[in-house]
Amino acid sequence: MLTAPRLSSVTSWTRVTTWTRVTTWTRVTTWTRTSSALASGVLAGAFALGSCGGSRGEGALEPGGPQPSEAEWEQLRGLALTEVVVPEDPTNAFADDPQAIAWGHRLFFYPGFSGPLLDSDNDGGPGSLGARGETGRVACSGCHIPEAGFVDTRSRGQQISLAARWTERRTPSLLDVAQKKLFTWVGKADTLHGQVFTVLENDREMNTSRLFVAQEVFRTFRADYEALFGPLPPLDDAERFPLLSPEDAGCDRAAPMQPPVCRGRPGDGDVYDSMSSEDQEAVTRVVVNVGKALGAYQRQLRCGPGRFDAWLSGDTEALTAAEQRGALVFVGRGKCVDCHSGPYLSDFAFHNVGLEPAVVAVAFRERNEPGALAGLTQLTSDPLNSKGAFSDGDDGRLPEELPDSLLGAFATPSLRCVAQRPSFMHTGQIKSLEGVVDFFDRGGNESGFLGHKEIGPLGLSEGERADLVAFLRALDGEGPAARWLQAPE
Repeated sequence: MLTAPRLSSVTSWTRVTTWTRVTTWTRVTTWTRTSSALASGVLAGAFALGSCGGSRGEGALEPGGPQPSEAEWEQLRGLALTEVVVPEDPTNAFADDPQAIAWGHRLFFYPGFSGPLLDSDNDGGPGSLGARGETGRVACSGCHIPEAGFVDTRSRGQQISLAARWTERRTPSLLDVAQKKLFTWVGKADTLHGQVFTVLENDREMNTSRLFVAQEVFRTFRADYEALFGPLPPLDDAERFPLLSPEDAGCDRAAPMQPPVCRGRPGDGDVYDSMSSEDQEAVTRVVVNVGKALGAYQRQLRCGPGRFDAWLSGDTEALTAAEQRGALVFVGRGKCVDCHSGPYLSDFAFHNVGLEPAVVAVAFRERNEPGALAGLTQLTSDPLNSKGAFSDGDDGRLPEELPDSLLGAFATPSLRCVAQRPSFMHTGQIKSLEGVVDFFDRGGNESGFLGHKEIGPLGLSEGERADLVAFLRALDGEGPAARWLQAPE
């Protein structure tokens, strides 16, 4: 992989190649610091020079090909990831604490918080995490598979995930999650510690409860927890904190057509609701702190800069001719940059692209999904949001207004390392980048979704579509450090 030296805001680097004769000709490569204007000139010159075939190392566009306008250059420069800067997280005072990172790393690979597997497709085979009825089988790493870019390549079909049950949506990548302020496909959380509850107390995912998780922390991780957050409440006192077994930790769906019966969480009408409000808050705070440790670990996960960024920094050989042409389509006729903007190729907002859900994983189809309008509405009243008592600070990330345009809208994913993903869209129904480009080229679907779509037909040529796919495949980076990809010893 070609990489470029770190850039400042006012300078960039250009690779200068000369040839010297010893007994044979030897190529000598050095890096020369140039102004950003000169770097742009170098790239513009590369477009004009053309190439002999378009393979990597042969350089730029064919003579007479499309030339970028200054506005397009400006948009391209705005996509450069010259230095990975992880923003502060005021909602989590432990976001950058080394002990929290280390403990969160352990927790990410720990399956012991999860309750029973419910779906009959949990048959113990390689596409499942165990057999139906088994407990302690679902860890974060079971669906966010580290070696696969933290997406799910395990579940059959590689579209949605089979955990306790089949999930409703595709498992999103966790790479560069630290750049986001709103989480899940529909914005149901605005803190990473709040997002943890949407997984733990979801009978499709971990199928567990905050009471059981807090008790498991007391049994298994007491020293780790107390070293970071101070003394745990007496969670072994069964009179105050009724003990839950793993089998009773989550929801029971013995009657498929009836609502699930869940224990250990707010509204259970049982063990959790029987506790005092002070003890309920104490249990919730323990799990919030679990989420803060997990968030600290997840902040280490990033795609990183790659060949595209080296090209923007002046390395004219970093991208093939097709990839360079695709970059121009991306900021030009493809209009991708309208949503996939900035160094992480996402505006981290919610958009309605007119997707009519199709059947995924053989038997599942999403219907009448209100998207972010419902998710953000729920978030505004969630005590776990960034304005709540469990947050360590508030930077204004919680939206104050929820426009009607959020109906049927879903989160814009980052396109960094996008080629690693086995399926696309929030439903996972499109299985290739070619299919994604074709979908947006035709302007989405005309019906079968709520709200009003924001896109229309693009009219791209076959060559432009192929170039755009080539560019998207060039967005891989070095990825996280190897130590984050496996469970700690």
